[in-house]
Amino acid sequence: MTHRFVFPTLALALLLAGCTSLPAIDPAALPATPAAFKETDPRWTAIAPAEAQPRGEWWKAFADARLAELVERAGRDNASVQVAAARLAQARALLRDAQASQSPQIGLNAGALRQAEPGAGGRGATLVSAGAALSYEVDLFGRLSRASEAASLDARSREALLQSTRLLVQADVAQTYLALRAIDTERAIVGDTVEAYRNTLRLTERRVQAGDIAELDAARARSDLASTEAEAFALERQRAQLEHALAVLVGEPASGFSVAVAADTPPLPQVPAGVPSTVLARRPDVAAAMSQLQAARARVGVAQAAWFPNLSLTATGGVASPEVSDLFKWSARTWGIGALMSLPLLDGGRREAGVQSARADFDAALASYREQVLVAFKDVEDELAALRLLEDQSQAQARAVDSAARATALSASRYRNGLVSQLELLDAQRSELRNRRQAVQVKAAQQQATVGLIRALGGGWS
Repeated sequence: MTHRFVFPTLALALLLAGCTSLPAIDPAALPATPAAFKETDPRWTAIAPAEAQPRGEWWKAFADARLAELVERAGRDNASVQVAAARLAQARALLRDAQASQSPQIGLNAGALRQAEPGAGGRGATLVSAGAALSYEVDLFGRLSRASEAASLDARSREALLQSTRLLVQADVAQTYLALRAIDTERAIVGDTVEAYRNTLRLTERRVQAGDIAELDAARARSDLASTEAEAFALERQRAQLEHALAVLVGEPASGFSVAVAADTPPLPQVPAGVPSTVLARRPDVAAAMSQLQAARARVGVAQAAWFPNLSLTATGGVASPEVSDLFKWSARTWGIGALMSLPLLDGGRREAGVQSARADFDAALASYREQVLVAFKDVEDELAALRLLEDQSQAQARAVDSAARATALSASRYRNGLVSQLELLDAQRSELRNRRQAVQVKAAQQQATVGLIRALGGGWS
């Protein structure tokens, strides 16, 4: 009777298993891949993910030893990187746990049982036993293999997220350090500007005392001087905040961390023409989103497998005896072999809810992947556009600096020949300093955009 029930049930389960399938990833739900980036030449194209490609030490393109040291320290001591590494170790442990479910389970057991013998008037008897047990769940419908696949994809996603965290921290260190260096250069220019305003004020006050000009001119000069001194204090505050941010990034207390002042800024790396399109495929956040999508797809299969029977094989062997002295005699041997198939019939809709939940997770992962790809293209286009426009702005600003420097030189020559007043010379010097400061700010923006492009491309372009 039992055999007549089990085998038709198994045949029906196998038939149902053949009718189920994992959800397909609809290409129409994914963003269209452009043939090339709008902001560069057609050789910039999008291809399949390649997050395992090496990125190299891209920060060395800035040729700054202090920057290289800070990036390396952050990669070792940054708290966010350490958290991501721990999450990866956790995901790999869960993968090993899922893989262990597909292996036979072997255990040893020993025990002693004191119980009343049936029909003996309540007289007690002792049974001593020792043995081994083996169990193995047959993965008939792929539930265990799909769970292992999902865990493997989770681990791959965590590995990509660790790469993403490292890249984010590296970029943050580079951008913060370069901003600090730009402020150092700007502070030096503002200091020169303050000195020029002081000279202007001294000259103006002498002319007021001589009755050549009105007190209004002196008041304006004092205002200009005070305003520039306030800008110098603001730059001091910004530098302190950037230094403290660097301390957090490299994993040190801000109270004991400092970066020496340097007036020069690192050189600006040039983005080479015709960079191969493969660099965009290394973005780890896109790779992580794809792995999460594939893991969600595999978990749909795990949820579907809950509708089918579980088949477990067991085997036991050992010895049992009422006397410890007889425990290891041949006559005390005992063994057993069994198979257990279980199939829930009524569960109040729990299995169907599990399948619906898994499909909803898959839909959410698909939408998340689509958004991540769109963001990746946006990031690259943003930084390419910024670099293109900043290059034009830098050239215009360089012309302004050259013209201002020429005006200062001409004013100095005219002043030596007695053709203009010292006040006109000081005005020309202030104009030159103002243009030089704006040139420093443009170069700082170019450096920030370059690091932003490196991050958008997944780390460098070599």
